[in-house]
Amino acid sequence: MAKHHSALGLATTLRPVQPVTLIRPHAAARAARFFVEKFPGRAMYAVKANPSPDLLQVLWDAGITHYDVASLGEVRLVSRTIPDATLCFMHPVKAEEAIAEAYFDHGCRTFSLDSIEELQKIMRATQGATDLTLCVRLRVSSDHSKLSLAAKFGAAPGETKELLFAARQAADALGICFHVGSQAMSPEAYSNAIERVREAIVEAAVTVDVVDVGGGFPSAYPGMEPPALERYFDTIHRAWESLPISYSAELWAEPGRALCAEYSSLIVRVEKRRGDELFINDGAYGALFDAAHIGWRFPVRLLREPDSNARDMEFSFYGPTCDDLDHMTGPFELPADVRAGDYIEIGMLGAYGAAMRTAFNGFGSDETVIVTDEPMASLYLDAAERREASNVVTL
Repeated sequence: MAKHHSALGLATTLRPVQPVTLIRPHAAARAARFFVEKFPGRAMYAVKANPSPDLLQVLWDAGITHYDVASLGEVRLVSRTIPDATLCFMHPVKAEEAIAEAYFDHGCRTFSLDSIEELQKIMRATQGATDLTLCVRLRVSSDHSKLSLAAKFGAAPGETKELLFAARQAADALGICFHVGSQAMSPEAYSNAIERVREAIVEAAVTVDVVDVGGGFPSAYPGMEPPALERYFDTIHRAWESLPISYSAELWAEPGRALCAEYSSLIVRVEKRRGDELFINDGAYGALFDAAHIGWRFPVRLLREPDSNARDMEFSFYGPTCDDLDHMTGPFELPADVRAGDYIEIGMLGAYGAAMRTAFNGFGSDETVIVTDEPMASLYLDAAERREASNVVTL
């Protein structure tokens, strides 16, 4: 894989015709070490956020040993890429064939569920295994998160007592898990959900061995600047310590976005300008799915040397396909003199950008380059490091 010092240097010297994905292994490794060292429990990577084998290896090398897999494809991928990894099949609705292969062929022993039917399915597929960690998923609020995950999965309050009791009878280790939604903007999301865990434990009167607080840990985007991650960890730890089982149980989490958002960005070329609309060579069917379909705003910067002195103005983007839906409303702030032929870096695309790409209409590019400059936003650089990074321009 090619390497370059920086996004600016690559754009101004190589002037690529197709979009170029930039990856920053050092940023992903830094995020992984942060979770390994500071989260008050075990952090496992949610593979759906970015299934790149290179990224999986970076996270493993930085200390992430457990991987949250949600499909048989992810099970096979992680098993093939990191044979010694611990797999946790955390999708609450699975095919029996997928459960069986995960258990018998890939050594997966942890499964989530949110219904009696799923529990019965797991027991059939594993032929009554007695070495399972079974995590009952509770339905909790997504009110503090930008993207809700409250409707599809999770046992409702009236369903948890019977389910926890049945899972306790079948499991070697019983867990409770939840997901507060993606991009949780307040640590309170977790303390509220852990209170729901307390209620479920008390009602069912069962011994719980694992509490998994799921994902939702945020990254920084324009208009979405969350509190420091340490505040989330402190809030989770205090709520966890108050549970009646904290002295003997394990605490888990499933960060996805928080581990990989800073890993990747994208260089695109402006092919046309029409007023405050820029036609670029990647879009809704490429790495910018979230920008088009849920209005996610990503950081952008003009890659021009010398830099523009024009004031910033708000733009929207059109992608390269023939589809009107290939439109990213933003707004994205760029210098007012941006023009066709200019290059733009779109940052923080390590989470979901790579995972959602297609080759619709024949557009897209697999060109990937490793760069050593810093990501456009970071929750892991301290203030001094941010100033140093912003003051150094490397071509």
